[in-house]
Amino acid sequence: MGSETSLCSIEATLGVIGDRWTLLILRDVFRGHHRFSEIQAELGVAKNLLSDRLQQLVSDGVLDKVPYQDRPLRHEYRLTPKGADLSASLIALMMWGDRWYASGTPPTILKHSRCDTPLDLGVHCPACDVSVPPGQVRSSNSRSLEST
Repeated sequence: MGSETSLCSIEATLGVIGDRWTLLILRDVFRGHHRFSEIQAELGVAKNLLSDRLQQLVSDGVLDKVPYQDRPLRHEYRLTPKGADLSASLIALMMWGDRWYASGTPPTILKHSRCDTPLDLGVHCPACDVSVPPGQVRSSNSRSLEST
């Protein structure tokens, strides 16, 4: 679905995960729901729609379809490394929704499993070792950097 050669990575990403149901399916897989019946029960999505979205996520390399039972053959859906890399993006979307739509109280608080501290998410400059606010982010065309 997403174009590997697109000039805009956001556009290419939306081609893979830019659908409401796809994002909610991924949220549930991150929450530990791996079987079709679990995901369908959690979301209440039509089975044909869920089947289509899962097939597309497998085709795009975001999920792997792994057998967990032989008779009858049944599968569960597991994140690939490509899918696991979506974690920060989903957390960013969630935190944005918490800020602008949760009426002051986020419905879910994400915490570090080791120390139980609520998580932050931001952009960090490794050279300066500082958080970078949106007004200090700039972009450059990587293709022009290659030619210099």
